[in-house]
Order: sequence, then structure tokens, then C-alpha cells
Amino acid sequence: MARKLRIGILFGGRSGEHEVSLLSAASILKAIDRKKFDVVPIGITKEGHWLAAGDAQNLLEGDSSAVARRLRAGDPEATPGAKLLHQGIPTLFPPEPAEGAELAIPEGRARIDGKSLDVVFPVLHGTFGEDGTIQGLFELAGIAYVGSGVLGSSAGMDKDVMKRLFAQARLPIVKHVTLLRADWEKSPRKAIAQVEAVLKYPVFVKPANLGSSVGISKAHDRKELGPALDLAAKYDRKLIVEQGVGGKTRKARELEVGVLGNDDPKASVVGEIIPGKEFYDYEAKYLSEGSVPIIPARLTRSETRKIREMAVAAFRACDLSGLARVDFLMEPDGRRRIFVNEVNTLPGFTQISMYPKLWEATGIPYRDLITRLIELALERQEEKNRNTYSRQE
Repeated sequence: MARKLRIGILFGGRSGEHEVSLLSAASILKAIDRKKFDVVPIGITKEGHWLAAGDAQNLLEGDSSAVARRLRAGDPEATPGAKLLHQGIPTLFPPEPAEGAELAIPEGRARIDGKSLDVVFPVLHGTFGEDGTIQGLFELAGIAYVGSGVLGSSAGMDKDVMKRLFAQARLPIVKHVTLLRADWEKSPRKAIAQVEAVLKYPVFVKPANLGSSVGISKAHDRKELGPALDLAAKYDRKLIVEQGVGGKTRKARELEVGVLGNDDPKASVVGEIIPGKEFYDYEAKYLSEGSVPIIPARLTRSETRKIREMAVAAFRACDLSGLARVDFLMEPDGRRRIFVNEVNTLPGFTQISMYPKLWEATGIPYRDLITRLIELALERQEEKNRNTYSRQE
């Protein structure tokens, strides 16, 4: 009988998306195929402390539906995932290549016994988890991990760099202006003039490096632009201002595609989100219940084919691997032009998140999707193991 693979599910983290990570990890732990995998939950607190516990079931208790509705996943009294982080056992993940990556922990309840991990599944959204930082640790440790590498993760997080790569790949993107926080704070009038010289209202203002629509605002005029830039500047040194699609009276259609694979990526069916608010912000994604997913999206065959091809092209342009959700904006009427908005290299992964739902509609159930991502991580590690890192005489 084949040995079960030992999978570390890494969750939590220091980003503003900590609670979303707990929800994603809990869903994965419930659905992962226990006949194939031994699972080790590894948590990172909001303060950055790494913790482990031997019993993954600790994460699976509680009323997950209530947690999802209230997004109280970070409350130790609301979900055992947060309780694990609050009371868990410290762990060490040394960045040293080995036959697997050793988890050094003190004696006690964890029962990991110092055994190695075969694959790490980082369910970390946003800063310090989706931006290449944690991926660099895995590379130093020489361990297989789910998702994109250092370069792809970094490019997929930085909206300014991402758009440059899209443009180089000749993918259609909306007009935008990139500002530095220092320039905005030094000369607000000059920064606003720079935006208004290129874009027309309404515009969307975003921190360049963040996810889950945190820090994003829609500015309908100059009066709203300043506060929007101030909000985005709380989260990053680079600020992105994008032209709104649809004009002042209509909202853009928000379309999403899941991409799965390494060197030969495939695209899922196309889905659409009808936001419960003016746009699909953090509250619309996680707190309110007014947003409606439509899978598959109501598009012509030609539009569907074009969007799926663009999704794969965006995936390749950023040198991604494993998984990504590619988001699009489409004009609501008239020319119905389609623009690539962004890639998300570690999208929300609860059973009701768009990425798993898109693949379920394409024919890959949630449990099988988790298994396939682990397989892709091992395939990519095998490919990397072919590399020589020192000069040979």
C-alpha cells in the first residue's frame, strides 16, 4: 500500500485577509481526501507567530455557516481555527533543504513527531502569504508547495507590475495611473492633476499590493478622489488609479475564470458576479449576502472562448503555476469590450468561493480539485529538481 503523503495546511497570517484564510483552511481540511493524505494544520497568528497542533479536527468544529456570515473567524470564541492560533504550540520551519521539510516542535499535544512534510498548501491570502515572501521560504527549504513561485506570486500581488506584464503580452487593460504615496503626500494637487489628465471620472483607487478588495474605493469626482487616495495609502506605498468601465451611469460586468495547471494551464467556464453593492468590494465579498454568482456567465460562444483564452494568456504572462483566478471587466453595452483586470494567485478557497465553484461547474469536484493542486505542486517540484545550481567541471 502506498504511503500517504503528508500535507501541511498553512493558514492565518499577518495580512488583512487573516479571517478569510481561516475560512478557506477549514473548508480544505473538511474536504481533503484523508485516504490519500495525512494532514498537518500549521497556523500563523496575526502577530506572525507560527503554531502547530497534531489534531486537524480542532479546526473543523463550530458553526462554520455562522462564521461565514459574520466573518468572526478570527475570534477564538467563534471558531476553533482561531482558538488553535490562540492556544497552539510554537513550531519552527527551518529554511534548510532536506528530504522534505522538517517541522521542529516541542514535545506535547502536536504529535507531529518531527516528521517531514511532502507538500505545503499555503492557504494564506494577501500580504506575506500571496506576495512571494512565504514562497521564498519554501524554496529555501526545498519543499513542494501549492501555487505560484516567488516571481509569479510577487507579480500577481503588485497590480502595477501585473499590468505592465499584461501590456507586454498585448492583453487589453483599462487606462490607469500609478502614484507613489510619497508623491501624493508631498503634492496632492499635482497628483490629482496627473490623474485627471489621463482618466475620466468615475475612477477606482487601489493599493497596488493587497487583495480581497481591501482599501479600494470608487471616486465619482475630485471631491471623492482625495479620501480614496488617503485610504489606499494606508495599505501600500504604490497607489493605482484605474478608469471606471461603464461610465457614470452603468456598472461593468465582473467576470471570473479559474486557471489550473503548470506549463499547460487550462481555463474553467466563465462566471459572473453581480455585486450587491456598487462594486465587488470586501464587504460585498464576505459580509453582505446581496452578491449573486452566475455560472456559467451569460455570454456568446465567441466571448466565452475569448475570455478563457485571455485567462490562460494572463496566467502565462505572470509566470504563474498551480492555480489562479483571473478577473475581467466587460462593458455593459455598446462595444462590450473586455479587459483583463487582475490575477489572484491564491483566491478564496471555501467550498462556496468562486474558484472552486467555477471548477465544479467545469467538471472537477472540490475534493478532486484539492488533490489535483497537490499533484501539480509535486510535478513542479520534480521539474525544479532537474535544475543544477552549481557550476560543474
